[in-house]
Amino acid sequence: MGIEKLDPVSGQMTTGHEWNGIEELETPVPRVILFFLAVTILFGVGYWILMPAWPLGSTYTKGLLGNDQREIVMRDVHEAAARRAAWTDRVATESFAAIMADPALMNDVRETGRRLFVDNCAACHGVKGTGGPGFPNLASGSWLFGGDPETIAETIKVGINAGTDDTRVSQMSAFGRDGVLTREQVLDVAAYVRSLSGQHLTAAEQGRVAAGKDVFAETCVACHGEDGKGNHAVGAPDLTDRYWLYGGDAQSVYASIHNGRQGHMPHWQGRLSPVEIKMLALYVSGLGGERR
Repeated sequence: MGIEKLDPVSGQMTTGHEWNGIEELETPVPRVILFFLAVTILFGVGYWILMPAWPLGSTYTKGLLGNDQREIVMRDVHEAAARRAAWTDRVATESFAAIMADPALMNDVRETGRRLFVDNCAACHGVKGTGGPGFPNLASGSWLFGGDPETIAETIKVGINAGTDDTRVSQMSAFGRDGVLTREQVLDVAAYVRSLSGQHLTAAEQGRVAAGKDVFAETCVACHGEDGKGNHAVGAPDLTDRYWLYGGDAQSVYASIHNGRQGHMPHWQGRLSPVEIKMLALYVSGLGGERR
């Protein structure tokens, strides 16, 4: 049991407790601490009286000020929806051309379209829309089905090879795997296709270009056209530009011709509203800037 005694150095009484020769002084709590404790208690009591604070079964104390954060948030949401409806109603009813002719309206469309793109499209096409292997570069101006807003909106709506009745269909046949072309013919036409976009060819490839041109004329022009610039009606890409969906190196082109390609884009009808699809199409159509 501790015994209190007077500390000879400080002149204060001790608590009577001792640990390894160290004794504890009976020091009073500083007044400033007591002051702030009192202020905190008063603030708490005042908050309980003025603001919603205590649960009461199915309800709660409302407070004298009637401050309800839920009501405030709901009111802000309704006000924001009303402000948004002022221009989204125009997007829903006006034509693409009329919307694009209004700079102020397009600012709202681009901002909302950017958020829609990042939330729904960036996982495949990248945040800036530059795509990657198997996913088109939407900022390149090179389109499978066309790059005007109306066409883009339809592509977003129905998808590509999406498994629905109204989906867009785009398929590259497996000419080598299915025995339509021999290995030599595939090598020939791959060399010719690479030459169309001005790529550097090896001496061996250069020797195959002439034969590849004949194979191309017999096998590929139905979709890609005689000049190789593609066909939006069937989703055939332009082979003369520098943008390649699956790669433009010799091995990748050979693989595309030999094994075929069939990409997939999900349909967004039902997941995005018609107005959201329209805004997203307008945003995507502007990703390439002046390249359009």
